[in-house]
Amino acid sequence: MSALTEILHNRFAETPLRIGTRTSTMARTQADHVAALIAQLAPGVPIEITPIQVTADLWPGDLAEIGGKGAFSKEIDRALTGGRIDIAVHCMKDVPGDVPLAEGTSFGAYLPRDDVHDVVVTRDGIPLASLPAGSLIGTSSVRRRAQLSIHRPDLRTERIRGNVDTRLAKLDDENSKYAALILARTSLIRLGLLERHHETLPLEFHTADDNVVSMVPPIGAGVVGIQARSSDTPTMRVLDELNHPPTARHILAERTMLHMLFGHCNSPIAGHASTTPDGKMSLFGMVFNRDGSAFARSHAWGDHSDPATLGARVAADLLHQGARNLITATRK
Repeated sequence: MSALTEILHNRFAETPLRIGTRTSTMARTQADHVAALIAQLAPGVPIEITPIQVTADLWPGDLAEIGGKGAFSKEIDRALTGGRIDIAVHCMKDVPGDVPLAEGTSFGAYLPRDDVHDVVVTRDGIPLASLPAGSLIGTSSVRRRAQLSIHRPDLRTERIRGNVDTRLAKLDDENSKYAALILARTSLIRLGLLERHHETLPLEFHTADDNVVSMVPPIGAGVVGIQARSSDTPTMRVLDELNHPPTARHILAERTMLHMLFGHCNSPIAGHASTTPDGKMSLFGMVFNRDGSAFARSHAWGDHSDPATLGARVAADLLHQGARNLITATRK
């Protein structure tokens, strides 16, 4: 028995290691994956998945009315700080930048990043460029609506809420008003739905008049973060074993930018950090107004050992370009 396994067996001798997660199929899939990873590290340690119904998953309206993206995690935060669960599994794209983490908690691990691309999903495989003018596109993201309007201003968009499987069911209804949905490709991967008709949107593409338009992902796209009580040393130790340092550095750069922009839940802020072949860290950030008619864009490179400085540089450049006014305008 390894030292880590022995520590965890002692820590969870009376009760299992409880993994808190939202109740959606996607969230359960991610929690099951984390449970499997922990079981590989510490065989025989009892593990229990604790589904938690969160307000945001039941709310049909604008998230801003119930506290923004923080509504995805507040019930889980209470369970973690109250000791009902030992770790919480989150999609990092749903963790807001303008709300502090629950007191006494921290992210102990970021799993290796999955695909960050957005996809257009249709019933019959029609590509985005061939959709007729006036077609209605379903998306819950201001970021996606803004970027889509730059590329195809002749299309209409409408907010669509619900889990991925719920949204797909709305598209598949024979009386559906939607011509297509825009979703995260990693959602289709994790749910085993890649056979659906879809078109993967590039992070950058050229328009007919040779302008470059970006479909930049949200902060934290494709990353699962695992949160625990900072004082729970045995649990934090196992999370350290699960942590993927390159992803952790990318997340730090992105979330430093997000924090400095102080965007609210409806802010169309996009950002993506990656490591270049020569070992530099790249961070691309964009801020839009609600319809995409105005935006600020910044791209910088830095030392991979100092991701926070890179995030701060990109945020400062965006603010210099007027990002604050763009963000403020979406509150109206």
